[in-house]
Amino acid sequence: MNLPDLKKAKERTKNKVEYKENPMVESNSFLGKKYFLRTYGCQMNEHDGEQIEAILEHLGMSPCDELETADVIVLNTCAIRENAHDKVFGYLGRIKHLKKERPEVLVCIGGCMSQEESVANELLKRHPYVNIVFGTHNIHELGSMLLEAKTGSQDIEVYSKEGEVYEHVPYKRASNITAWVNIIYGCDKFCTYCIVPYTRGKERSRKLEEIVKEVEELKEKGYQEVTLLGQNVNAYGHDLEENVEFSDLLEEVAKTGIPRIRFVTSHPWNFTEKMIEKIAKYDNIMPYIHLPLQSGSDRILKLMGRKYTKEEYLTLFKKMKEKIPNVAITTDIIVGFPGETEEDFLETLEVVNECKFDGAYTFIFSPREGTPAAKMKDDTPLEVKEERLQRLNEVINEYSKKANLKYVDKVVPVLILGVSEKDQNKVYGYTDTMKLVNVDASKETIGKIIDVKITDAKSFSLDGQETKKESVH
Repeated sequence: MNLPDLKKAKERTKNKVEYKENPMVESNSFLGKKYFLRTYGCQMNEHDGEQIEAILEHLGMSPCDELETADVIVLNTCAIRENAHDKVFGYLGRIKHLKKERPEVLVCIGGCMSQEESVANELLKRHPYVNIVFGTHNIHELGSMLLEAKTGSQDIEVYSKEGEVYEHVPYKRASNITAWVNIIYGCDKFCTYCIVPYTRGKERSRKLEEIVKEVEELKEKGYQEVTLLGQNVNAYGHDLEENVEFSDLLEEVAKTGIPRIRFVTSHPWNFTEKMIEKIAKYDNIMPYIHLPLQSGSDRILKLMGRKYTKEEYLTLFKKMKEKIPNVAITTDIIVGFPGETEEDFLETLEVVNECKFDGAYTFIFSPREGTPAAKMKDDTPLEVKEERLQRLNEVINEYSKKANLKYVDKVVPVLILGVSEKDQNKVYGYTDTMKLVNVDASKETIGKIIDVKITDAKSFSLDGQETKKESVH
């Protein structure tokens, strides 16, 4: 049994990253069994979920949609905000009742929550019916842990370490059109509010040739789009012996000729001129950038440990708008950080009014145990934070609608991903600038990039109709 240790998880050394081959367990012990997987959180978690599915199916299992019919249950968790914790523990209550009826069911908890000391200790003391707890560093061990699991026993194997890089990881990809490709794991930024550097380990880059090879293989299989994935993609390469950085990787991936390339997430601190140049240079690097602001107040940015000022952010933003044709920029903003005054909040609104973001993910500050911000004095009432969030969202939604209205009557390229949820007679997809479009077109267009004339715009989506006309940008 190995329990997480946040103090150890914070350590960073100059030790070189180890590159290892991903191990796979061979066994027929679970042949014909069913698994239920529930994933919470970010794209990294979703991609981890694809790895978990591959491991389970390699053991002979098949997925099921009903918790009650599963032989193995896996919750792949998120630690970013308190409501993510609450959802998982709420769901565990349902599983507890199922365990009483079917004690042979194996229950597994993985993901970022498992990497937190308080969570691992709570699972150990108050949820003994959970059989397996594994972390972000040892997803590859899930197969062997399942084989060793016995009903009623509990095995917690969570490592607080800097981490390795495993290559040739198997994935059961959720789509045959778009795919995530990990390029860097972990984070060294240690923003004062964020638990990720503790749960994901230090920044460690995959080798450039392995990433390019994976993209080439996806292209050969007919994939239309890849998203290069990392907690901070633009830190890519700083730990490699080869003299490469993210702009070099972008260029090499672009040269594969795969139709569409995206990347998330970027930290303003590492966003270089060379990156902007490469995005502008290659048509298959999509003109969409997610650039978290978090706050428009220099005082709050300093308390957050973001290591840039409002002016530095605005300078970078303006360079992107100036040099990347048709670029769309979205952001993240935290409201109610400890010590945030009305004046600080108004500074954030000023930046939003200047940037006129295409969209934003907005949150009320959620303290994470073990982070510096959790110890900061926070005397702003919740109702004040909620009122600020509402005011912010009104402004964000206004600019999102205005940005979308600019597309009306234009013809834009849209990658069609599936049948529209709102209208089964339509399909849906995304523009190069990451705008969701519900399209009047046949199901035969799924998996293709088609020209679409935009007919209507809402705050969060567009409506359009397939056209044979040339795209206009």
